[in-house]
Amino acid sequence: MKPVINFLFGSALAMMANQGHAQASKEPQKRFVKTPTGYLMVLRQGDDVLAQIESLARTEKIPSANFTGMGFVNVQFGYFNFKTKAYEPKDFKNVELASMTGSIAWQDNKVSLHTHGIVTDKKFNAFGGHMLGATVGTGSVEIMVVVHDRQLERVMEEPLGANVLSLEP
Repeated sequence: MKPVINFLFGSALAMMANQGHAQASKEPQKRFVKTPTGYLMVLRQGDDVLAQIESLARTEKIPSANFTGMGFVNVQFGYFNFKTKAYEPKDFKNVELASMTGSIAWQDNKVSLHTHGIVTDKKFNAFGGHMLGATVGTGSVEIMVVVHDRQLERVMEEPLGANVLSLEP
């Protein structure tokens, strides 16, 4: 009888420990830390990369910045067709983000990102372009944000039909 009680007691303790771990893992993980020049972000599987950068810019009131990143993603690139003034999208799944670069500015009181990237597949083929969206795949994405001292705005330029970073005050 004693071995059965020990087994049941041990099983109950293991289940409680697992429940505690499950509850702890449900707490939101820290996504960024402040650095001397801006922020370091670490995003995890399933995180929306561009939404997290936008959220950081809003909550930390970043006036403008540049960012770089690398990691593992599912990404949608777009090639801007100047005739139609629209992006032609293409999706890439389970790829390595070899390089991401972008800028943070503002347009109509909203965060405005301009992001490009290069990804590679398991055969080392490279693809890249304007990032329309990305989620973290298996692993993580690390992003370094370098903050500037003044707010920059994007403005729609015609006849180009594209938002362009303005250097005017």
